[in-house]
Amino acid sequence: MLLVDRNLYIPTINAYIDPHYPVDKAIITHAHADRAKPNHKSVLATEDTINIMKLRYGENCAQNFQIINYGERIYIDGIYLSLYPAGHILGSSQVLLEKNGYKVLITGDYKTISDKTAQSFELVKTNTLITEATFGLPVFKHPNPLKEVKKILLSLKNNSDQNHLIGAYSLGKAQRIISLLRDLGFLEEIYIHGSIKKISEYYLNKNIKLGKLIQVTADNSKTLKGKIIIAPPSALKDVWSRKFKDLKIGYASGWMIVKQRAKQKLVELPIIVSDHADWTELTNTIIATEAEQVLITHGQEDCLVYWCNKNNINAKALSLEMN
Repeated sequence: MLLVDRNLYIPTINAYIDPHYPVDKAIITHAHADRAKPNHKSVLATEDTINIMKLRYGENCAQNFQIINYGERIYIDGIYLSLYPAGHILGSSQVLLEKNGYKVLITGDYKTISDKTAQSFELVKTNTLITEATFGLPVFKHPNPLKEVKKILLSLKNNSDQNHLIGAYSLGKAQRIISLLRDLGFLEEIYIHGSIKKISEYYLNKNIKLGKLIQVTADNSKTLKGKIIIAPPSALKDVWSRKFKDLKIGYASGWMIVKQRAKQKLVELPIIVSDHADWTELTNTIIATEAEQVLITHGQEDCLVYWCNKNNINAKALSLEMN
């Protein structure tokens, strides 16, 4: 009893999870652009996800919105549906479907380690688990994020005249890097790209402490020296970054564990901080859910399928489920 197809469509209730195009009913796991698209007729999600979607796409980015609280159980045409914290970013959710006592859990993007800028991951036991596998290879074992972010402060200490421009996604990663810098005792103002401003203000309104943030402008960019600047990765090679003098380029991503990627992107300061589960988190979660069947999507499927089957866990790629 899968309840969803390989496109994460739920036929019983005519709803899609994270659809890539406008639909009548969309269940959105979180507000990143690859999961949360505008122009659906109806959106069901957490309050934070809906609020951030409105910030990014406008108040009328869907015709109807329905907020569901974590752990709240709603009944729709024969299926019980509930959301649980995924730990990925603020408002991110796992989706649990139940019918006649059978449970199907769709993790969406998730991580299990502690993060002050997101609700903590909640383990949910299930019969079928549909898990992401962004970092589904044994090589991906993410180091301590505080130690990684400390690299920025050490570099700043040793290169006090240089501005440190750190690439981090505008939603979630930027706020997490700023929060970790504050945890390490960095109290100075941090300069941010304009695309990060509204979202960071939302986080601040949720009592997530980010300290003093200043938006980069045409005027203040000319005088910055020895500052930390956070910008989306796309801005690192954009004309926007050319306004700064004497830059050291950093990039915060789980992919920075692959040295060749850092070299290709001309990153001098790779910061290995990810908002996705690494190999250990993925395999530990699979075991802990006690799932009878595991379907794997969004990433390195083959390796995780092999590991599951080797450990007597029935698994395959979600893309193959309906073939």
